[in-house]
Formats: sequence, structure tokens, C-alpha cells
Amino acid sequence: MKRFTLLLSTLFMIMTLASCTDKNKAAVNPFFEEWDTPFGVPPFDRIEAAHYMPAFERAMSTHLAEIDAITANADEPTFENTVAAYDDAGRMLSEVSLVFEMVCSADMTPELQAVEERIMPRLSSHRDRIMLDGKLFERVKAVYDRRETLCPDADALRLTEKLYRSFVNAGAELDDAKKERLKQINEELSATSVKYGNNLLAENNAFVLEIDDPADLEGLPVSARETAAETAERMDRSGKWVFTLHKPSLIPFLTYSARRELREKLYTAYLGRAAHGDEHDNRALVNDFIRLRTEKARLLGFDSYAHYVTSEQMSGSPEAVYELLDAVWTPALERAKGELAEMETLFKRDFPDSEFASWDWWYYAEKLRKQNYSLDEEMLRPYFSLENAKNGIFFLANRLYGVTFRPIVAPVYNDECYVYEVIDADRSHLGVLYFDFFPRDGKSGGAWCGYFREQSYKDGERVAPVVGIVCNFTRPTQSTPALLTVDEVETLFHEFGHALHFLFHDVRYRGLSDVEGDFVELPSQIMENWAMQPQMLEHYATHYRNKEVIPQKLVDKLRRSTLFNQGFTTTELVAAALSDMDIHSQTSYEQFDVEAFEKWSMRDKRGLIPQIEPRYRYPYFSHIFDGGYSAGYYFYIWAEVLDKDAFQAFVESGNLFDRKTAQRFRHLLERGGADDGRKLYHDFRGADPDRRAMLLARGLAEPEPESEEEPAPQADTNPSATVAEEFE
Repeated sequence: MKRFTLLLSTLFMIMTLASCTDKNKAAVNPFFEEWDTPFGVPPFDRIEAAHYMPAFERAMSTHLAEIDAITANADEPTFENTVAAYDDAGRMLSEVSLVFEMVCSADMTPELQAVEERIMPRLSSHRDRIMLDGKLFERVKAVYDRRETLCPDADALRLTEKLYRSFVNAGAELDDAKKERLKQINEELSATSVKYGNNLLAENNAFVLEIDDPADLEGLPVSARETAAETAERMDRSGKWVFTLHKPSLIPFLTYSARRELREKLYTAYLGRAAHGDEHDNRALVNDFIRLRTEKARLLGFDSYAHYVTSEQMSGSPEAVYELLDAVWTPALERAKGELAEMETLFKRDFPDSEFASWDWWYYAEKLRKQNYSLDEEMLRPYFSLENAKNGIFFLANRLYGVTFRPIVAPVYNDECYVYEVIDADRSHLGVLYFDFFPRDGKSGGAWCGYFREQSYKDGERVAPVVGIVCNFTRPTQSTPALLTVDEVETLFHEFGHALHFLFHDVRYRGLSDVEGDFVELPSQIMENWAMQPQMLEHYATHYRNKEVIPQKLVDKLRRSTLFNQGFTTTELVAAALSDMDIHSQTSYEQFDVEAFEKWSMRDKRGLIPQIEPRYRYPYFSHIFDGGYSAGYYFYIWAEVLDKDAFQAFVESGNLFDRKTAQRFRHLLERGGADDGRKLYHDFRGADPDRRAMLLARGLAEPEPESEEEPAPQADTNPSATVAEEFE
């Protein structure tokens, strides 16, 4: 009996020690360790919300110590001991920030929201403490002033010049009083951004259109009905159908529902997000953004926030942006009016005593598409399963660049993620790519691509990037896999283009990673041009059931409808870009009514017809208020000039998959921001971009007369020629 008692005691002690060991191991903050994971990806299975705040605090403390070592150096400033040392500082902070920001946008929880609200103003203050450090700026300026002799090569020179400009634009030359005010502004902007984004997330999830009468599903395809039924099931509303404000639910309903009053209800809810006069109303925050941004720009010596932003872009000025947007706006709006006239003929047959409204556009555009082209997008979806589309982008990357994608088992932040190792043509490791495809509570709307770890060099070795593509695509149902719309397919190609840009990066200095904002969409938008080409479709567009390649007759119909509804699509897009520029071009601030300003900008000033709404209204224009595109939504149009012209290089080669042309384009991608965007583009194309290719692709210019000896082109213009970006 005693022996048994002793044995139990011994076992208890062993178990207790093991339990303590396990607890201690679990208590270790993963950000304080080397990551023993495949290719060093973040250990998402171990990272908890409680780990982020201590990690941020240690990372900021470490970063400040690294900066102090630079400013305390008694040696004369050189490129190595100042600029290169600054570039190498803050690695841990970058690591924590990238993981946190990506997870927050894709898988937000109340715990993460609480951390975000606490840390974002502190991060803003931390950045200002460094960028407004007088001693540090003195050393940077000393190197900048002698850059021609102190910089050992072109990359070092470029880094020094970029770093100096970033300090100046951050306020390093201001006096102490203005620096203090700038710090306050930046902290307020950071807090406002968090509040705006959280309000919008709540609004996106708050509204549902619940249907309990099957008759109210008239016109909706089976796929939309099944998705709505499964959404209702997840919400414990079994036996009903639920439609939400997320694009995979919203757009099919607007396109196919024969119930006009329900289309109105859903679209009106979409347009009215974050503008209900409650705790999630963003209109006051829009005023705060403009007040603070205008004051910031004036403090830094710029006429407006738009002048401040464009000073660092390829465009160079708001005037150059307006010149491009106006050149597209006028013909696009005229084309949209023509499209409306055609649809009104159909509309009046159904509602002779009513006026065509914005919630009617998708529905009657689809009717017109069927009438004029015998094309129903539901006919196409069986050929565009998500798996097919994924195979399509992998095939394209392999044909162009020789890269391959190998699925791997690695930690994920959500069980819906897929992970791939990216292997270069020479079989070397290029990076890791995460996919996160479907909408859910906690995920922001839209689609995006970002880093979990950026490419860099450490101890002379390339540190491979870890990249993530996040989307809100149509979910699979119990009877079908995820079947994508053409727009969703192009969105995947678009975001994959961003991913390739990040994966191909091979820059020596971290400060040379970023490109100009109006250059950043070139690598993504050019990929859209391949998506619907016949040469691509035959490789990936196969029916999900019988694996038959998409029939030629469907491809022909798709090609004939190339310019269908382009007036609407372009007008909607450019309207958003113009409203962004208008609100950020104010040279002084007075409190304004958000809806009244939008009406003046779009309806009164430019004649936008009431049947079209801007793609985004200010209370939910996430891109420009909490998404990094303030005074920059024009980037998509500016980059489209580049991408349509760049794609012509492949067309002119006679082979859409021409490896030589692709290798020249890859060089552009690899360089990141190591050269000016204009130079990178000119080096690739041998000339400045020609706007005409973009205008032709959108049907806003007439083709030149064909010569008698007509060449056999290898490509059409992009069949939908739209910016493949989520509607949300």
C-alpha cells in the first residue's frame, strides 16, 4: 500500500512538473523566439491576442535603442553608420506589425480590436519620435548633402535620397511647436482610422435581408439560393434565405432578383452604411479626417493634402491627376447615358409609370446582355470553379516565369487558409503564399494582398517573403464547389499579380521595397489582361463536373461582349477617384455636410446621372480613410494606363507567354522601389506609356483604321477591362 502511495505521489510530481513546463512553454511569447516553422512563417497556432501588446512594446523599445545607437555615434556620419544602420533598424517591429495588421484585417476579434485601439496611436507616436528626432535628421542630412561621394553605389544613393525626402515630408524641418502639433495630428488620425474601420466592419455585418417566401426568390439562380439558404443556416435561421452586404451575396441579388422593392432595400442598405446617426456613423469621422489632413498638409508646406500625397507619386500633382480623370470621365459618362437609354426601353415594359433607379442597373444590364449577346454569366460560372481559377494563375506564373507552387502544411490564422511554397525556376525557395478566399464575420470587405514578412537581406542572405492573398469570394455550397463570377476570377488574377510583385522582390535595402502609389497597381492589373484570353481559357476553364473545356461558342460570346456596360463600370470607378481628389484638394477646412459635398462633387459639378452611384460613398470609402489610398484612389486608373500599354509588349512579341518579355517585366518587379517608377517602366517598354491602349480597352477611343496587310494578333483587349477589385 505504501509503495502504491509512493508511486502515486511520484506520478503526481512528474505530472505537475510536466504541467508547469507546458504552461511555461505556452506562456512564452512567440514573438520573443526564433520561429521553428516551415520556412519561418508566423506560428499562428501559438500566437494569441494577448501576445501582441508585449511584443509591440519590446519591439518599439528595441527600435528606439537601435536609433539611439545611431545618434550617439561620435564618428562622422557615413552611409553605413547612418543610412544603412537606420534601414536595418526596427526589424522586430516590422515583423510584429505586419502579422498584426494582416490578421486584424482578415480575422478580427473583439480582443484584437482592443489591442488595435490601444496600439495604433502609440505606433504613430513612436514613428513621430523617430522621424522628428533632430539629431537623427542631422546625420541623415549630412549624408544626403554629400551623397555623391558617400554613397558606394546607385542603390545606396537611391536609399539616401528616399530616406531624406521621407524625413522632410514627415516634418523633420519644422520648428518644435509645429513638430508637437504634427505629433498630435498623427495620433488623432491613427485613432480616427481605427474607429472608422471598426464602425464599417460592424455595419457590414449588421444588415441582413431575410426572405421567408420562396416567391421572393424569383429570378435568382440556384447557386444564389443555395448560398443564401446556407447563410441562413449558419445564422440559425433555418428554412429561410439570407442575403448580406458582402459582394458574393449582394451582386447576384442585384443582378437577378425580379423583386424590385427587395433590390432597392438591399442596395439602399449598402449605400447607407455607417450613416445612420448611431454609434457606428462615420460622417463626423470623415470631417475629422479632412480637418486633420488639411492642417497636416499646410503645416508641411503643401496647399492641400492632395498636393502632399501626389508630390511623392508618378503623377507629381493633383493637376496631372485631374487631367487624366477628366479625359476618361467625359466619354465614359456619355457612354453610360447610352447604356441607360437601352436599358430604359426594357425597364418601361415592366414599370411604365416608374423611373429607372440605381438599384435597377445590374438587373437590366444583365437582361440587355442576354438580349444582345445571348450571354448569361451563370452560363460561365461552372467553368470558373475556384480550383480552376487557382490552377489558372499557377499555370500563367509557370509559363511566364517558370515558378511553381507546392502545397505545404504550415500554421494558419484561420482554418480556411491554404499555404504554398513558391519555388523559382532554378528550384530555389522564392517565398510562401497564403490564400484566404471566403467572407466571414471579422473579415474586412474587398480583396487585398499583403505581407506577413517582407523580403529583405540579413547577413548577406536573402530573407524570402511570406505573402497573403485575402478575398471575399462566393462560397461553395452543399451541391457545388465555389463557382466564381468573371469579376471574381479577374480579382484573383489581380491580387496574384501583387503577390508575384512581392515574391519577386530582390532589393538589398528594406527602404527600397516600396514603389510609388500610382505604380503599385501595375503588377496586379497587368495580370487581369491574361484572365479571359482564349489561350489562357483553354488551360484552366473546364467544367467542374465533366472537365470539358469551355466551349468556343461561349468564348466567342464573351469576346463579343468585351465592351458591354463599360460606360457604367468606368463612370462608377472614376466617380470614386474624383470624389477622393475633391475632398482632399481643399486648401482650408470648414465643417461640411458629407452628403452635400458628395452631391456637389458628383452631381452638380460633373453631371453624374442619378441612376449611377459612385463606387464608394464617404462613410464607407475604406480605401481613402483607413486603407492607405487617401488622395490616391486614382492609382487604379493611372496604373491602368501602364498595364494596358505594358501588356502590348506581350502582344507585339507574337506570344502572350513570351519568356523574354516576361523576364524583362520580372526585372521591373524585382527592383521594387530601387528605381523611379517612370524609369523602371521606360526601361521595360523602351518608351513612356501610351494612354491610348487604356482608352481602347474601355471603348473610349476609336481603333485606328486597319492596314491592308492585317497582322494576326495574339490577344484581344481584356474582355471586361475593369479594375478587378471588390465592389465593397
